[in-house]
Amino acid sequence: MRMNGARIMLECLKKEGVDTVFGYPGGTVINIYDELFSFKEIRHILPRHEQAGTHAADGYARATGKVGVALATSGPGATNTVTGIATAYMDSIPMVIITGQVPTPLIGNDAFQEVDIIGITRPCTKHSFLIRDVKDVASIMKKAFFIARTGRPGPVLVDFPKDIQVAQTEFVYPETVEIRSYKPNLEGHPRQVEKAFKMILESRRPVLYVGGGVVLGDAAEQLTVLARKLSVPVTTTLMGLGSFPGDDSLSLGMLGMHGSYYANMAMTHSDLIIAVGSRFDDRVTGKLATFAPHARIIHVDIDPTSIKKNVRVDLPIVGDVKDVLTKMIKQADKAKEKVTEFVASLNPWQEEITGWKMKHPLSYKNSSTIIKPQFVIQKLRELSDDDAIIATDVGQHQMWTAQFFQFNRPRTLLTSGGLGTMGYGLPAAMGAQAAFPGRQVITICGDGGVQMNIQEMATLVQNKLPVKIVILNNNFLGMVRQWQELFFDKRYSQTCMELPIDFVKLADAYGAKGFSTSKPGDVEKVIKQAFKENGPVIMEFKIAREEKVIPMVPAGASLNEMVLNA
Repeated sequence: MRMNGARIMLECLKKEGVDTVFGYPGGTVINIYDELFSFKEIRHILPRHEQAGTHAADGYARATGKVGVALATSGPGATNTVTGIATAYMDSIPMVIITGQVPTPLIGNDAFQEVDIIGITRPCTKHSFLIRDVKDVASIMKKAFFIARTGRPGPVLVDFPKDIQVAQTEFVYPETVEIRSYKPNLEGHPRQVEKAFKMILESRRPVLYVGGGVVLGDAAEQLTVLARKLSVPVTTTLMGLGSFPGDDSLSLGMLGMHGSYYANMAMTHSDLIIAVGSRFDDRVTGKLATFAPHARIIHVDIDPTSIKKNVRVDLPIVGDVKDVLTKMIKQADKAKEKVTEFVASLNPWQEEITGWKMKHPLSYKNSSTIIKPQFVIQKLRELSDDDAIIATDVGQHQMWTAQFFQFNRPRTLLTSGGLGTMGYGLPAAMGAQAAFPGRQVITICGDGGVQMNIQEMATLVQNKLPVKIVILNNNFLGMVRQWQELFFDKRYSQTCMELPIDFVKLADAYGAKGFSTSKPGDVEKVIKQAFKENGPVIMEFKIAREEKVIPMVPAGASLNEMVLNA
């Protein structure tokens, strides 16, 4: 059957199982939107800004494990997606971004709303395609989805010139895809796994250091089984939260700059680090020269370029983390007697970790007169559903959420880890709610970041997406202010946001509900009221203005040089 390129594009999305697209129309994608008008198989959600639409596709992908799809026009529409693309790239999120482009004869002629979006996004995409022939639309879309979701996932951009959208050809969707230069290795080498297991049994102070790769690889179950079989303590990165139950006795919580005292001490004194789906970024390692000085390192990752990139590695295993963890479980099952002896040998290590937990637990000084943000997070955890999805912006509230929410399930925390994108939380929650209309979705934001994409309140109301928006309002750009307080003699340069905003009136202006309080005694009541509402709600909590995120490892310091009181 002959179709134009625009229709073929939509049919390709349908073949890939796409049910939701976040897009914004414009001149170079008007043909796609004309076809979409009568294409009922795909739900289209219109954000109020292309950046928000890209973050929404990202949130959809993180919450579901499927490929998120965003659509934008050429020129400014395409450039508005760049922050969302870079956010997804840094956190390895599978996405396909489709941008309109001027007709192929005009490319390179500075035509109206022309930009080289391929060139602009080359550093922050896994791959990109410029379609030059309508006969290639189907094969390119097949490749785009294959690349986005396999190996180390990531965003793929497809630039779609207007003349290709109107040209016609026969639509045949490929059954398989073959890319000669792209062959991700999925299976961990059995011999390497055997060596790794032997190293584990020889260790006496092991730590499982787990990153977002376990969440993305749907390997949380295998990780939990292995950790419990071997009684090895588990610490996670920000992106890895939820991959191992936070309430498990083996959990050390998050490590790194704002990680727990006991997680950082365990890493410092460990004799073996089993790194799974993590990349040893600077927020985790602190000063590289003093990182884990006594430990051998096993590094499991599907991306060979991530191994040995930042730290020395004694045993690399390239492969899908689920496959490698499954093989390790089989090794443990075959060596039950040795495993029993190994578990018994870890008692002194467990006792030392327990001592660190008792010495410096994650805590804060509560108040009866002013709202502490940690208290709000704990109340949210207490009152929310077990499978609630939490999206955050970036800053102090993000770290308080990581420290005090205690995530027990994978894909329940959506947050910008690598890029640290303010304005991410609200649209990411929007994408998750679109994917799971029946689940509770909460976004936790600061008063600074929430305003970066506050226009998406209109999208929530229009599409009946009942996201609950928590604003921890300290009238500061809080994390930068904290650094200014600790390291710049309280010179609060351009971090004070004194202009009062009535968030209750703002919610009302968008047709949503709003609640606000500055009283600790009203926190629970406000949360319960908000949760009873069927639509989107803003909850503003006016918190202690100069509350800090503690512990903190200062920039350039070692993990064991934490600021514990401030």
